Amino acid sequence: MKNLKIIYILWLRQLKRYVRSKSRMIGSLGQPILFLVALGFGFGPIYAKAGGGNYMQFLAPGVMCMSILFTSIFSGIEIIWDRQFGYLKETLVAPVSRIYIMIGRTLGGATVAMIQGLVVFTLTFFVGFRPISLTMLPVAFLAMFLIALFFTALGTAIGSRLDDMQGFQIIINFLVMPLFFLSGALFPIDGLPKALEIVTRLDPLSYGVDALRGTLSGAAHFGVGFDLTIISILVLIVMFIGAKMFSKIEV
Repeated sequence: MKNLKIIYILWLRQLKRYVRSKSRMIGSLGQPILFLVALGFGFGPIYAKAGGGNYMQFLAPGVMCMSILFTSIFSGIEIIWDRQFGYLKETLVAPVSRIYIMIGRTLGGATVAMIQGLVVFTLTFFVGFRPISLTMLPVAFLAMFLIALFFTALGTAIGSRLDDMQGFQIIINFLVMPLFFLSGALFPIDGLPKALEIVTRLDPLSYGVDALRGTLSGAAHFGVGFDLTIISILVLIVMFIGAKMFSKIEV
C-alpha cells in the first residue's frame, strides 16, 4: 500500500508542476506549431507534386512524437534540480524501495508528455490534419503513452547519473536531434540508402512515429502491431536500466 501511495504522490507532483508552469506549457507548443506551419505548408506542394499526397497527413504524427520526445526526455533534469534543492533526499528517505520512487516519477513525466502530445494533436486539426479512423484513436493514444514512457525513463536514467544541469542538457541535445531527424518524422523511410535505413531501424523513435502514423494516417511502414511490440519491449528494458541507475543515486 505504501508503494502505491508513493507512486501516486510522485505522479501527482509531476502533474502539479506542469499545470503551475504556464510558461512551460505555452513555450513547449512553439516548436510543434512552427514545424506544422513552416514545413506543412512550405513543403506540402512539393510533396504533393512528387506523388506523396497530403504532406500534413504525413507530418502531423511526426510532430506529435517530437513534442512527446522533447517533453518526456527533458523531465530527467528535474532529478538534478531536486537533488540540488534537497527534495530528492527527502523523497529517498521514505520507507519504500527506490524502484517505486523511480516508477512514480517516470509515470508522472510520461503523463505530462502524453498531455503535451494530446494538445499538439488537437492543434493539428487547425492546420488541416484529420485522422483516418476514430476507432484507431485508442491505439494511437496507447502508442503515444508508450513513447512518453520510454523517453521519460531514458531521461530519468541519464539524470540519475549526472549532477550538472548543463551537462544533462548537452547530452540530451546530442541525443534528441539525431533521434528525431532519423526517425522518419519528416520524410518517408521508403527507398532510403542502406546505411541510413539501418540507422533508422535502430532509432527507437522510428517505431513510435510509424505506429502513430499507421493509426492516424494509415501509412505504417513496419506495421502497427510490430511497432507497438518493439516499443513495449524497449520500455521494459529502459525501465529496468533506469531503476538500476536510480537505485544507486547518492545525495
